[in-house]
Formats: sequence, C-alpha cells, structure tokens
Amino acid sequence: MTDWSWLVPLPVVLPLSAAGLALALYRRPRLQRIVTLVTLTLVAAVSATLLVIADAGPVVVEVGDWAAPVGISLVADRLSALMLTVSSVVILCVLVYSLAQGREDGERFAPISIFHPTYLVLSAGVANAFLSGDLFNIYVGFEILLAASYVLITLSGTTERIRAGTIYVVVAILSSVLFLVAIAAIYAAVGTVNLAQLAIRLQEIDPGVRLVLQSMLLLAFGIKAAVFPLSSWLPDSYPTAPAPVTAVFAGLLTKVGVYAIIRTQTLLFPGGQLDDILLWVALATMLVGILGAVAQDDVKRLLSFTLVSHIGYMMFGIALGSVHGWTAAIYYVAHHITVQTALFLVVGLVERFGGTTSLDRLGGLAKMTPVLAVLFFVPAMNLGGIPPFSGFLGKVGLLEAGVEVGTPVAYALVAGSVVTSLLTLYALIKAWNKAFWQSPPEELPANRVPVMMVAPTAALVVFSLALTVFAGPLYAYTGRAAQTLQSRWPYIEAVLPDGQRGEGESQRAAEDATEDATEDTTEDAPQDAEVGG
Repeated sequence: MTDWSWLVPLPVVLPLSAAGLALALYRRPRLQRIVTLVTLTLVAAVSATLLVIADAGPVVVEVGDWAAPVGISLVADRLSALMLTVSSVVILCVLVYSLAQGREDGERFAPISIFHPTYLVLSAGVANAFLSGDLFNIYVGFEILLAASYVLITLSGTTERIRAGTIYVVVAILSSVLFLVAIAAIYAAVGTVNLAQLAIRLQEIDPGVRLVLQSMLLLAFGIKAAVFPLSSWLPDSYPTAPAPVTAVFAGLLTKVGVYAIIRTQTLLFPGGQLDDILLWVALATMLVGILGAVAQDDVKRLLSFTLVSHIGYMMFGIALGSVHGWTAAIYYVAHHITVQTALFLVVGLVERFGGTTSLDRLGGLAKMTPVLAVLFFVPAMNLGGIPPFSGFLGKVGLLEAGVEVGTPVAYALVAGSVVTSLLTLYALIKAWNKAFWQSPPEELPANRVPVMMVAPTAALVVFSLALTVFAGPLYAYTGRAAQTLQSRWPYIEAVLPDGQRGEGESQRAAEDATEDATEDTTEDAPQDAEVGG
C-alpha cells in the first residue's frame, strides 16, 4: 500500500518556502507572480489528492518524525481535506484576480513586493490550522493568519484601512489571548495539547472543569468565527480592504474559526453540554446579521452582514449534535466559502466599473455590462437558497436535521432559518434591482474591467455551481466525515495507534532506552549475585 503521508505537510511547507523566495525576489515582480501562481496551483492539486486519499481514512505525518503526543502531528481526514481543497481553490482564484488587478493598477493599491509573500503566508496559515493535530499548533496557525491578514487589510495605507485594520487586529489579538489562556488551562488540567490524546484525557477530568475549558475555547473561536454577540467587528473591517483581500477574508478567515469549533466540539467535548446555548447563539447570529444586511445601502456592507448571518446556519448544524446536523453544516461551510468569495469578487468588479458600491449611486449595470449581471445573479440566488442551488440543498439538510432532533429550540431554529433565508433573498434582490436595473442618479464612469479579473470570478461561480451538480457525491462525503466525527476513534487511532504514542522517532528512542535498561539490568544481575554470595 502506498504511503501518501508525505503529501500532508506540503500545503504548509510549499507556501512558506515560496514566501521566502518571493521576498528575496522583491525586485523581480514578474518572477514573484510566477512563484506564487505555481505554488498555489501545486497546493490546490495536493489538496485535491488528499481529499481522495483521506476518504479511506485519516492520513497522519509526524513533524520531524517525532511521535505524538511529544511531537506535532498533521492530520488529513475527510473534514480537514475538504476544507483544505475548497480553500485552496478559492485562494488560487483570488490570486489570479489580484494579479490582473495589479497589472492594471500597478502598485498603487497592492505593492507586489509585500503582497505576494504575505498572501503565501496567509495560505500556509489556513492550511496549518486545518491540518494541525495539536491544539497549540492550531494557535500558531491562527497567529500566522493574524500577521498576514493585518498586512493585507492595511495595504495602500489609507486612513480608513488603517483604522479598520486596527480594529481587526485588536479583536484578533484578544481572541488569540483567550485561546492561549485556554490552551494553558487545558495543559494544566490534562498535561497534553495533542488533540487525539486530549480526546481521551478530557473525558477523565471533573465535568465542571471540562465545561469551563470548553467555554473558554468556544469564546476564543466564536470571536474568530464572528458569532453573535462577538461579530460587531466584522462589518466595519472587511469592506475597507482591497476587493481580493475582502473576498479571501470573507471566504476563509471566519471559516477557520468555524472549523476549529467543529473539530473541538466533536473530538474533545462530545457530550453536547453547551448545545442548547449554541442553538440560541446560532438563532441570534442569523437574525441579527440578516437584519443588519437589510438595512444597508452599500453592497460590501450588505454582504458583510450576510456573512455574519450565515455563520449562524453553520452553528445551527454544529449545535444539533447529530450526524445529520454535522453533515449539513460541513456541506454548508464548503458552499458558503465559495459563494461568499465569488460575490465579493463580483462586487469588486462592480466597484471598478461603476466607481462605487453604494446602491444609491449605482444603476443600469444589467444593460451596460450583462456579464457582471449574470455573475452577480447566480451566486446571489445561491446564497439566498433558491433551488436547486447548493445553498438550498444545504439549508434543506439543516432543516431536516433540526426537525429530526425535534426539541422546541430546534424548531425555533428551523423557523429562524426560513425567515433568515427569505430576508437574505430580499436583501440580495434589493441590491440586484438597485445596482443592475434602476436608472443611475448620475452617469457612471463605466471603467474598463479586465478580462483576467472576470475570468477567475467566473471560474469561482462555476465552481460554486459544481457543488450543486455534484451535490450527491459531495453530500455523501460530508456524511462520511460526520460519521467519523461522531465515532472519534478513527482520528484517535490514526494519531495514537496503541492509544499512547505515535510511530515517530520519539517512540523508537523510548523503545531503545527500554532495551538498554533491560540489557543493563541483565548484565548487572550476575554481578549482584556474586557480591551477595
């Protein structure tokens, strides 16, 4: 049987290595572009390969060949491989978009010498967070994201972007501090940060202590995922960044927090003690977010509020605590990453063409640029949950899972989900009518939109449609991922084959030390006998 474990670290190692190379080539922007494009294409190919391989079981690599739990493990199971594949495709499409924008605008909005190394580091941070089998290493992945995202969100150094970036970094640091304190408390309680070993040891400690640790992690991850009431920072931070940066942030950064919630809730805290609270949080996130979206007259801010709102759908599926709920939640995460990113890229094109994202100043775009009209309409209807798109399928899965649970709070979430979906559709149709069909109050500049900016946007829209066309196999895959999450033991046994240690260097060192000690005892035994005689 072929050992594919060597593929697992590549989505982290390749971008980090390429970031160093791109930084060294800061005087050669053409070579920087080539290095970044080739690297992220390879990462997407590796991720897709891991998606197929992980379906047979988790693939584990022990960093430095040091056995878990002493060493750090990188684990590609169905959940992490799916998240990695979707995120890699999104990152690649946004890169092509940004390359075209950079070629058109020069370095006014995205200094190439800074952008490419930082973007590669961001990609490595996302991959590290998804693949890590170690709680502290997930924290490292988040810190990599923080450092890279702060640089990206403040590119061009305008006052508005610096202000938004400052808000973003303060909130992110607060979340990171809470996460670090939670890690310290967990290590003090059970003596490890390896996820597989934590899954075993956390079940052996006092339930009250375990509940406190679970709450601390949820608080830290809830800020990163922009769960209400911890989401007020997002609508003010994302819309000010350049279009490709806003798109990749909207698609990925909050989903890393959602992934961390899924992983820890299912693997480390399987009892579901906080599920009812999370259900109410999910309902509040849906409704508050979408009411904020309805009130907006700027497309970027409208989409930022819908982003917050639809995090509630993911929390709904997670908090149901059932295989069907987790299946629908994972599918919805994959759908939302793609659709939300595509919408922000389209809005970037609209802003380029019309010079604004204000709905009060836009109009007539359907006649002037029908391609943009189609590119906006398809993902907008997808996000609104119109059949037969993937958004509809994911929401139906969540509604079925809620009805299956059958508790009063679950039925409240079912009703809230329907209301949120209708309000999402209303907000997006309002934006569609105002921007594309109403007459503009004044003549728009009608700037040229480069084909190479339209092409990756269209590719991402097509990719979102592929989630609909191949919904059957994909939903079955997320179902198998959810079953693995429920059983937990396939993940634990892949990392700790004997329940105690992995198979790396530290295991062999321990065995050698044991053998040496045995030999020494054997050699000393006759001498002791002679002395005794």
